[in-house]
Amino acid sequence: TDDLARALPFFPLVGVGIGGVAALGASFLAGHLPPLVGAVLLTALLAAASGAFHLDGLADCADGFGSARPRERVLAIMRDSHTGVMGVVAVVMVLGLKMAVLASLPPARLAAVVFLMPVAGRSLMVVMMALLPYVRREAGVASPFYGAPRQIRGPALWAALVGYAAFWYTAGGAGAAAFAGTAVVILAFALYCRCKIGGATGDTLGAACELAEAAAGLALLVLFY
Repeated sequence: TDDLARALPFFPLVGVGIGGVAALGASFLAGHLPPLVGAVLLTALLAAASGAFHLDGLADCADGFGSARPRERVLAIMRDSHTGVMGVVAVVMVLGLKMAVLASLPPARLAAVVFLMPVAGRSLMVVMMALLPYVRREAGVASPFYGAPRQIRGPALWAALVGYAAFWYTAGGAGAAAFAGTAVVILAFALYCRCKIGGATGDTLGAACELAEAAAGLALLVLFY
């Protein structure tokens, strides 16, 4: 468990790596395909980078939170491998928003935005881990990454700094504003998770990653459009 917890500082760097590959893809696609087709392919690339693992968390989270059931039942629904209507709607909406954002960007901004989206997702996911306790009694996918609170605060601060630096360096003041806006979205989601289930699970962390990617893309579109 301690070894996996020590991997947290690498999460934002993984986001930088995924973003770099996506940016290279965007640079190629922008000159060879219509914007909508390129946006679909880039969105698929971002999903494939994690094996759609975070999308699965988003779907499970939406099914549980959308069930209007007591806390223990919500956690049980999130654990269920089946995907319900709320989960499908959440995945379709988030993927649709990402594709719409990428298709609407000025071509000169596409590579920068698709680079920053996964950086936001992986950075703010670590921040959310520092804000919320792990709530399942039994072990889950995310539980090995949870050490003592003091072990998470340092990586969370590092992740926030890496995310902010990447946004500022890539997009200047607009990037810094976009990262701040995305952080507010994730803070609001963290507060919602605390109210619904008292903390976090692997599914809520996956959902946070997907929401951060979509929110970052939307914020940058608003600032660049």
